[in-house]
Amino acid sequence: MYIGHWAAAFAAGAASPKAPKLGTLFVAAQLVDWGFFTFAAIGVEAMRVEPGATVMNPMDLYHMPYTHSLIGCGIWALAFAAIILATQRNITGAWIAGLVVLSHWFTDLLVHRPDLTFAGGDAKVGLGLWNYPYVAIPLELGLTIGAFAWYVRQTRGPLMPPMILMGLLLVMQAINWFGPEPEEAGLALYLTALVSYAVATFFAYWVGTTRRHKRLRG
Repeated sequence: MYIGHWAAAFAAGAASPKAPKLGTLFVAAQLVDWGFFTFAAIGVEAMRVEPGATVMNPMDLYHMPYTHSLIGCGIWALAFAAIILATQRNITGAWIAGLVVLSHWFTDLLVHRPDLTFAGGDAKVGLGLWNYPYVAIPLELGLTIGAFAWYVRQTRGPLMPPMILMGLLLVMQAINWFGPEPEEAGLALYLTALVSYAVATFFAYWVGTTRRHKRLRG
């Protein structure tokens, strides 16, 4: 998934007033992809472009044991939760942030072909919904828009900032789905992915500064 990962960030922000700010939750939701593309750039993990790998995505993600194994993702989740606990002294927020990180593996499980692992071994899993656009597209949009709507309902503040964020996410997703496919894996592709996460996170941080959970006083 792409913007579908941020559904977990919106849902977490809606569910509890003790959740970290939306920008932090956006980092959590895509943390293992931040790690993957960084590792790919330095040769620790690897991918290649294979046209037709799936109907919707040409990426052959053949080596990513440290970020996209279930155990690896769990370690990233615990590390991020520890950072939140140390910096914010918020144990509930730390657990929420960790769960948002962990959600990444399970949402990827829905759409990836079998390229995810449990512990970095040879056995790989993935339900492959990227081969069924008529399922994958409504699923990703439904998760994201539904969680976004819940976040807006559960928080208060000006409506324009979250609407700008959602508009940006939809544009980014449209480019991801319908734009030209990358010709090869390389630094330009990895940096493009990282920049897109940074841009979305910047706008999410902005939105988080404009809204307060309705269960908070004041």
